[in-house]
Amino acid sequence: MKTEPYREAPYLRRAYVLGHPIAHSLSPALHRAAYAYLGEANFEYDRRDTLPDDLPTIMHRVRHPKGTEDAPYIAGLSVTMPLKTAVIEYCDELSETARVTGAVNTVYPRGEKVLGDNTDVIGIVNALRHAGLEPDPERDEPAVIGGGATAISALTALHKLGYRRASVYARSLHKLGDLQAVAERLGVQLSTVALAEFPVEQKARRHNPVISTLPARAADDWASQLSGLKGASNPAGASATHRPVLLDVAYNPWPSALASAWEANGGTVVSGLEMLLYQAVEQVLLFTGRELQPAELLGLINAMCAAVDLAPRASVS
Repeated sequence: MKTEPYREAPYLRRAYVLGHPIAHSLSPALHRAAYAYLGEANFEYDRRDTLPDDLPTIMHRVRHPKGTEDAPYIAGLSVTMPLKTAVIEYCDELSETARVTGAVNTVYPRGEKVLGDNTDVIGIVNALRHAGLEPDPERDEPAVIGGGATAISALTALHKLGYRRASVYARSLHKLGDLQAVAERLGVQLSTVALAEFPVEQKARRHNPVISTLPARAADDWASQLSGLKGASNPAGASATHRPVLLDVAYNPWPSALASAWEANGGTVVSGLEMLLYQAVEQVLLFTGRELQPAELLGLINAMCAAVDLAPRASVS
């Protein structure tokens, strides 16, 4: 494991998760476990309730990375709502993923520059792969439920998995301009359908995978209408490839009504906590400048899993 020399700081290093509200964020548990595993004894990670008007002061400190005894070096920021677009103006450079999605959830200094990234996308990709998804773009059409900022990251993740067509189910179809613009940039053919139609459409079209970006309990009214998923007639013997995978980004409470109904009908479910885990892994590597060998990366992931009661992994893939 190695750390880039310019990342060294004379005083305590800190990272924060910024957003509002932020009190119930699990990011501190994940990040603290990671830094303990890596032996980063002078690295602290805290919550900071933040609104857009608070960003200038915080970002000024990121731009002065040497730190002082009273104002420690800020090694990185995890950014949640309502800041994922507001923070962009304070970044000198954006990753390609951040540019495509128009959202930043990760900010960190590199030399004299402040960089912005969107690790939600790789978080979604790895969560789906952990659930056993084997992408088959020629056979399957995926679906995204919801039309907000997370839906854009979900669509970008599907594109990274090789899909070139997708359906989006949303309440307000006339408010999907940003999502449709991203689909055009990615070259993804997008169909838009009213959210209330999802149970019927899923039975007929058998979307796989499905990513729900709805808030907790937002699907409770219609989740019980789901039926006829692939593998339902023989769920125990159906392979993961032929069982539709649902990623429900809402993970509290868990299982959600949507996840329970999906699994009861023979599908495979994965919690949004897996997405949170994998996007945090990427943030830790960016904040510390570490390059880990597979065995070290697996140890890091499992330390983070233990912190939030997720099952340990047998491999990094």
